[in-house]
This record gives sequence, structure tokens and C-alpha cells, in this order.
Amino acid sequence: MSKEVRQLEPKAIWNKFADLNAVPRPSKKEERVIQFMVDFGEALHLETFKDEVGNVIIRKQATKGYENRKMVTLQSHLDMVHQKNSETDFDFDTQGIEMFVDNDWVKANGTTLGADNGMGVATIMALLESKDIPHPALEALFTIDEETGMTGAQGLKGGLLRGQILLNLDTEEDDEIDIGCAGGVDVTAKRSYSEKPVPRGIVAFKIEVKGLSGGHSGMDIHRGLGNANKIMNRVLYNSTEKFTIRIAEINGGSLRNAIPRESFATIVLDKSQEESFINNFHDWVAVIKRESKVTEPNLNITLEATKKPKVVMGLGAQEKLLKGLYAAHNGVFGMSATMNDLVETSNNIARVQVKEGKIKIGCLTRSSVESAKMDLANTLRATFELAGCDVEFTGQYPGWNPNPDSKILVVLKEQYKKVFNEEPKVVACHAGLECGILGQNYPNIDMISYGPTIKGAHSPDERVSISSVQKFWKFTLDILKNIPE
Repeated sequence: MSKEVRQLEPKAIWNKFADLNAVPRPSKKEERVIQFMVDFGEALHLETFKDEVGNVIIRKQATKGYENRKMVTLQSHLDMVHQKNSETDFDFDTQGIEMFVDNDWVKANGTTLGADNGMGVATIMALLESKDIPHPALEALFTIDEETGMTGAQGLKGGLLRGQILLNLDTEEDDEIDIGCAGGVDVTAKRSYSEKPVPRGIVAFKIEVKGLSGGHSGMDIHRGLGNANKIMNRVLYNSTEKFTIRIAEINGGSLRNAIPRESFATIVLDKSQEESFINNFHDWVAVIKRESKVTEPNLNITLEATKKPKVVMGLGAQEKLLKGLYAAHNGVFGMSATMNDLVETSNNIARVQVKEGKIKIGCLTRSSVESAKMDLANTLRATFELAGCDVEFTGQYPGWNPNPDSKILVVLKEQYKKVFNEEPKVVACHAGLECGILGQNYPNIDMISYGPTIKGAHSPDERVSISSVQKFWKFTLDILKNIPE
């Protein structure tokens, strides 16, 4: 499949992207891609080293005539989000991504594509390998673990980088120039519950919520997409209102930065209620699907008989769990008062696990305003504590405060208009970029972020526009030619 991708223009990028996608690179398991990048830099006889946390830095001298221009740090992250359709047989730890071309899009076969942030990585690799592209001195910074904690950016010590300008190649609309982003915090709720033996005279069912779009829990949160954990909870809550439903297990969602696409639950109820429950279940499903027919046309909620479990949740814990999840905020919490159409604060109820006497609920709360981020985090803490959970905040990272007076912003705006004959959109995004963290140890570096058009990031629907990559490459080459002294 990658042969077709390798023939795309610009081949300099697509060949490096295909090379990169042949290397398994899950977050927190980046050993192979780190070595891949070190080998790449050393094979080019460029200054190449790895810092103590695993970030890779490669430096290349300026081409003739550009020696007096400011040094540019090009930055992207090596790891990728691993999501796949439940029916897809694929091992992210051992297999390379299977890509194919569909009109103007490059896609993956039932998995995430890795264009986030592989297109940025491939672009930097193409620039480092080039022999005929004019550019100032370049410093490539390839960070690790951006998707599950930004520990690479957090572990990068001050004094390592030499660049005066940083180009972060990690945004997803080719007509936007990004000057700010949201910070985030992981909110995790846990509790134990007593398990009760399953009584006689019961029937067991498996409920599945599938077919949702999923997506990036920052960039896509405003789209009103379905959250599998909230939909499953609604089904279970409605079921307990009329029937003696007992929950044996719930397994919903996966990564905190991905809107959950699937959820699975095992329940039991008294056999005498079976027929009535099935009829009511289908009525509830019809209502939910009608509500979601525009945003989630492929939503599928199914019920099928299954093997009887040995134990179920105690009623008290079950009631508190369902009410807590119902009350917990999911989606947009507030819009920015300073930037039009920017989500300021949101939450993604990303993961719900109920099994073997343990409950674990994982959320990712984001905001471009630190106080608002913690306000929503505390709202969730209060909600889950009322449900009997212990709550902890971890993985906090800061936002990136917009600098409308950035000198490199002036360059990008001028060159975008010159090259494409239109004004770019200067925005801040609701995703978490590493710029905010990097700015803590490098406060004087002038940062900007841009990238090609990528849709469906963090989901198996992830795809990157071929024509947009061509536009992005052209823009990047023009930027490097116009870096000031």
C-alpha cells in the first residue's frame, strides 16, 4: 500500500512519511522510532544527539547565502495515537501503518494514520536530507510522548536549543497560523465496590455502543460528536429506572485525548422482565439514534444474550456510578471571550472501566485559561466525590499564551498572502501543543505553529489531504527563504 503513497508529490515528504509509518511508535514505547531518528541523522553526517528523556535533536548548517539568518528550530513529536476499529486485526506494537490513497486523501486501513504528527516529522526529515533547498541554520527537535503527557517537552532542559525561532508543525488546517493553545489536566476518579453473587432466574446481555466518529478531544470537541461512555451510561441509567438491571462490567473508550467511539457493558436482569426490557431497550435506542442522526449517522447500539457472569455490582455503588457519570460534564464548558469561535474550556470523559470490584474513570480537561481549567476540574472532582470516588489530578501542562506581536507571525502572514493571494486565519486552538511547555524553559524563542489539513485525528477516520501537503510544503520552503537576519 505504501508504494502508492511513495509516488505522491512532494515525494521528499511522502517517502519519509512512509519510512516513518513503517516503524511502530506508540506513546511511551518510542524506543524504535527514537533509534530510527538517531540513525537517520547520523547517516546524513549531521550533529545528532538524544537528550536524557529521549528527545532527538539534529542540526544542519545554513546553505550558502543564509549563514547570517536566524537559526530555526523545527519541532514535531515522534509518537502517535493508536486507535483502531474493533473488527480490525492489527498490532500497533509490531506492525507498520497500512496506508492507501482515496482521491485527495491518504488514509489508513482501519487504524489511525499517524499524520498527527508524522507529517511534521516527515517534512523536517525531508529538509534535513535536502541538498538544494535554501535555508538558514536548522535545528530539528523531535519530542516524545506528546499524546499521553507531553513528557518529552516537559523533560527538555533549558540551554539545549540554539534556535531563535521555533516552527511547530503540528496543527491541522492549512489556512491557519496558530499562536496559542489550551493547557490540560488529567482527572481520574477511582473507587472500589462490593461484588454480589448473581441470583438465580436471571438472563445476561451484552450491550455495545459502536460506529461513532471519535476524533481529537480538543480539535473536535465543539462538533457535538457522540461520546460512547455518555451514551452507554444513558442507556444503563434508563434501564435501571424501569427494570432491576445489575451491572457486571463496563469497558468504554481508550485514550484520554480521543473522543470515545465504543463502549461495552455486561448486565443481568430477572428473566420475567426480559421481553419488556428488550422492547424498551429498542425504544430508547431509537430515540438516541434520532437525536444523533446528523452528527453520528453510523451510531449502532446493540443488545445480545451472553454468558451469565458470576458477580455483579452492589446496588449502592451502581446507583452512584450511573448518577455520577450522568452529572459529569462532557464537551464544551465555555467559549473564549477574547477570540471568536475558540473553545475555552472543555472535558472529555474518555475512559470508563468497571470490573472486578474496581471503578476507574479517566477524563481530560482542557482550557486556554488556567483558572477555568481548574474550575472545571474541581467541578468534576466534586461530582465524582459525591459518587464515592477518590479523585486525583495528574499530567498538568500549561497553555500557550498568544503573542500577536510575534515577529515570525508577521513573516508568515506576509508570505502566506504573497504565495496564496489571500489572508491566513490567525488563531489559537483548543488542542494541547508543546509550545506552552517549551516556552517555560525557552521564554525568548519566537514560536508559531502551522501544518497541513488533517481530518479525524485520533480516530481510525484520520486522513491527510494530498493537495494540502503540497501547499504546506510550498509554504514551508518560502518561510525558510524569508527568515530574517
